Amino acid sequence: METVSSVATSLLPLTTAGNLLPMSDVLWMVIIGFIISFILSIALGANDVANSFGTSVGAKVLTLYQALFLATIFESLGAVLLGSKVAQTIQKGIFNPDMYVGMEETLLAGEIAALAACAVWLFIATALKMPVSTTHSIVGAMLGFHLVIFQFEGVEWKEIGFIVLSWVTSPVLSGLCSTAIYIIMRYFILTKKEPLEPGLRSLPIWYSLVVIVNFFSIFYDGPEGLGFDLIPLWAVFVISFGSGFVTGLLVWFLVVPHVRRKITAGAQVAAHDENQSIMKKNVAYYSHDDTSLLQASQEMATEDREEDVCNECDSTEPIKGEVKRDEARGRNMEERQTEQSATRENKNSETDDDHPHVRALCSPLQILSAVFAGFAHGGNDVSNAIGPLVSIWLIFQSGNAAQEDPIPLWILFYGATGISLGLWALGRRVIQTVGEDITKLTPSSGFSIELGAAMMVLLASNVGIPISTTHCKIGSVVFVGLVRDRRTVNWSLCGGIVLAWVVTLPVTAGISAAFMALLRLAV
Repeated sequence: METVSSVATSLLPLTTAGNLLPMSDVLWMVIIGFIISFILSIALGANDVANSFGTSVGAKVLTLYQALFLATIFESLGAVLLGSKVAQTIQKGIFNPDMYVGMEETLLAGEIAALAACAVWLFIATALKMPVSTTHSIVGAMLGFHLVIFQFEGVEWKEIGFIVLSWVTSPVLSGLCSTAIYIIMRYFILTKKEPLEPGLRSLPIWYSLVVIVNFFSIFYDGPEGLGFDLIPLWAVFVISFGSGFVTGLLVWFLVVPHVRRKITAGAQVAAHDENQSIMKKNVAYYSHDDTSLLQASQEMATEDREEDVCNECDSTEPIKGEVKRDEARGRNMEERQTEQSATRENKNSETDDDHPHVRALCSPLQILSAVFAGFAHGGNDVSNAIGPLVSIWLIFQSGNAAQEDPIPLWILFYGATGISLGLWALGRRVIQTVGEDITKLTPSSGFSIELGAAMMVLLASNVGIPISTTHCKIGSVVFVGLVRDRRTVNWSLCGGIVLAWVVTLPVTAGISAAFMALLRLAV
């Protein structure tokens, strides 16, 4: 195997070894890097929007355009507030960038190859409506161009190992977390004959939990550009849990009474409307001849004739026909009510197994958890689009591959803008796969899925591990689907998604290696 020095010598036409690289010579590469990174951000937004808002759309809690609007706001906030941590892992954690000191032009070409390879694969996956891991994609692409230059030297195998481990554990842990939330909700709320009051009592807990986890993720070792990294740990706990406690009090004293009045009033109106509907149907029924009524009338006429012929009949016989008519009416009414009840039950079983009160309680919670998920997604996955771009920019700024400067916030904004554009342009394709095609979703199950998955993603973002949000969300969807009704899970689609996950890393590594070979020839 060639040594690092021999490889560097063979690449001298691409570098000015021993001196800082004249940046004016590679300005065109920087410009191309920014363009391709923006295209990658669009592809990332198109494929990964389903991870944050697909379940809300699938459960009919949000319309597509409402979801896209909220995603635009909170994806951007998450990218700016949390994105710098994982971007540093993508930027430095795959291999040692110091190996490229004196070979800056080669590193720039490699970063461009990685961006292009990742964008190509994500557009292909989006066209196939397959939710793939953008983390897999960018890690494979970064590894692919590095292997062309240094083979296996300098690869941070420990970091790669943690990332690979997270690919296996993230869907399982996220699924277990979401399942635990759903089981708790089912035991204390969903299975109750009257779930309104238990649900109302639990609202402050759920809202507080969302606020605590979000605030802790933002302020604990937050981005240097906003000064959050200077906040001591005890202050982070005070801010997070204090905000959660205040939120719980506000929900208990303001939100809960309002929701109780709204749901109670709505239930009374619905009951009144249903009674009016039944009365109208009964009036319409009695105002028209019916087969049963006709038959009863004929029987009554027959009995009347028999009464005229036979005077020895009992005195109660004349009302026999009227009794039969009443019996026919009652029997027909019971049949109609049974049919209406069966129709309602079938409709509920096909579309939504949540009690109307549960739907009213969980819909706002699912919107909040979707915002939570969008925030987490922006914090974790913006790094996949701008990690290589950060490397390109810092090399351009400093003139060498030693990258120690903090990540500029404007680059995080740049990546978030591309993600938002991708959401609006192509996001609806993968939304259908995650929100509707894998399993049936309801507000209660959707809330459990989003909250559990987002908790895992936010935890990973703060640790600095680029966990796959796709794996987390799909794992949660499948696990909760199994708990609800395993027959509703589309196993053939799940198999296709897993296959797409498996091939993502080698495919992006291969595409990146091919692009790198072409760029070396071009340069």
